[in-house]
Amino acid sequence: VQLVQSGGGLVQPGGSLRLSCTASGFAFSEYEMRWYRDTPGKERELVALITNTGAETKYLDSVQGRFTISRDNAKNTVTLQMNSLKPEDTAVYYCHVRKFGVLYWGQGAQVTVSS
Repeated sequence: VQLVQSGGGLVQPGGSLRLSCTASGFAFSEYEMRWYRDTPGKERELVALITNTGAETKYLDSVQGRFTISRDNAKNTVTLQMNSLKPEDTAVYYCHVRKFGVLYWGQGAQVTVSS
């Protein structure tokens, strides 16, 4: 299983960024995908998830309405579109899949929201 992330960077408050995660080594369309983030001094938190078909999504309350998770099962990719970014969204973001009880993570992407 491999999860390769792209995207992230520095953006001003109110700006947008897009994170992508390309998966390989497993039947992508059969698994729920998630995005987590790490903020210093806090536990890793679940930001968003999407079911295997994309029919259902769930979000952390603080990002609801600003972030959108989507997937393309033909391209084995999951994307997190982040709009109206706030300084408190600054974190390292990870894509994630759990396969047969084993947790797999992308390499992480730094998102910094600062003026």
